[in-house]
Amino acid sequence: MNNTVLMWMRARMPLWAVTILLSLTLIGGLAGGVYAGYHLNRPPAACPESPEVCEQFSVFWEAWELASERFVDPAATDPAEMTSGAINGMLDSLGDNGHTRFLSADEAQQWEESLRGSFEGIGAYIDVRNGRTIIVAPIEGSPAERAGLRPGDVILAVNGEPTSGWSVDELRTRVRGPSGTSVTLRVLHPGESVPVDVTVVRAQVVVPSANWALLPDDVALIRLSSFDDDAGKELREALTDARRQGARALILDLRNNPGGLLDQAIEVASQFLPEGTTVLIEENRAGERKVTAARRGGVALDLPLVVLINESSASSAEIVSGALQAAGRAVLIGETTFGTGTVLTPFRLSDGSRLLLGTQQWLTPDERTIRGQGIEPDEVVALGDEVALLSPGEAAALPAAELRASSDTQLARALERVLEVAASRQESRDGTRRRASLTAHGAHATIRGNAPILR
Repeated sequence: MNNTVLMWMRARMPLWAVTILLSLTLIGGLAGGVYAGYHLNRPPAACPESPEVCEQFSVFWEAWELASERFVDPAATDPAEMTSGAINGMLDSLGDNGHTRFLSADEAQQWEESLRGSFEGIGAYIDVRNGRTIIVAPIEGSPAERAGLRPGDVILAVNGEPTSGWSVDELRTRVRGPSGTSVTLRVLHPGESVPVDVTVVRAQVVVPSANWALLPDDVALIRLSSFDDDAGKELREALTDARRQGARALILDLRNNPGGLLDQAIEVASQFLPEGTTVLIEENRAGERKVTAARRGGVALDLPLVVLINESSASSAEIVSGALQAAGRAVLIGETTFGTGTVLTPFRLSDGSRLLLGTQQWLTPDERTIRGQGIEPDEVVALGDEVALLSPGEAAALPAAELRASSDTQLARALERVLEVAASRQESRDGTRRRASLTAHGAHATIRGNAPILR
């Protein structure tokens, strides 16, 4: 892995919020704030604290021994599971829940694979809401989409085993598997009362970072689903294509975007912001700050822009939306984001596992702290959990009237608002031209009036 700063998040969930069924191998693992490379293997640590702290820690071993020797179900006292649980409990006490976390060696390998933007699995974004595991959206072109899984589907069982009480991690463990194998999900489609069994054949899934379509009135809708290695490149290509096809305004959809590589967040923001504009501020535990600015060469510095966000927009998605908002470059519509706000450093532990630890926090260019607070939209438009977000392709396929009346009211309002911004800018340009014309005409008349008369 190169020395690139990453951003890691887990939205909504204590463990993984909106994540991708990587098999379900977590593409949500893309998110995350991992800082500047890996620390090499570390030897198992002796108690590194003061004698007083080490004495307090002896209570842990007392509890461990009692649980190991006396718990009613000896099969449940697996040392690896107990160790993982103990570490996660310790990390949760730091208050960076959903971000700082521990990865087993197997999870760490899956996480590294996810950063490449491809994986073996069924290919769907999932979440746990009100105790039910749902499919937020299948990835376009994925096995999940081809098998007929829909946004909002409730997953009731996996291969006949009920999912009641499962975490996203548990679901991932049971659904994951190599290409060519199959898994059967019992799902309840939105608006239906009878569940159905859907068998999905796993495959290699390539996740596009950006896809787009041209909506009515020449508005380009671009959905950025993650910030993996190709996010900036794909967005730039999408923006270039959109301008070539006559786009005069943009909607950037960052809803359910869990984050990704920090350098890609900078690259994405740089497509809309002039060179030198502050994108984010990083602050370490000593209070020292580092400012990161937009790069040159943005291809959409002038087009009217609205950004869609929701409570599952996190990490790098919050960096971009916060930067655009602070610069007055875009109007943000939707719901307050997750509030990730920390940059993680990955520490490789002696058994191949990883500790992803928040060692810095990031602030918006106007110095707002995002950790635990999120980015607030300029205009709040709430959307129920049962409402499916329209993809660019789905939105473009609807007649203009149906699109404006769709259940995806966030997108409908974004379309209305970006056209208002475009019209306002056009009026301003027209007024400037008229004033310039009148000034030039007046100057010409004055010159003629004061010109010498030839006799």
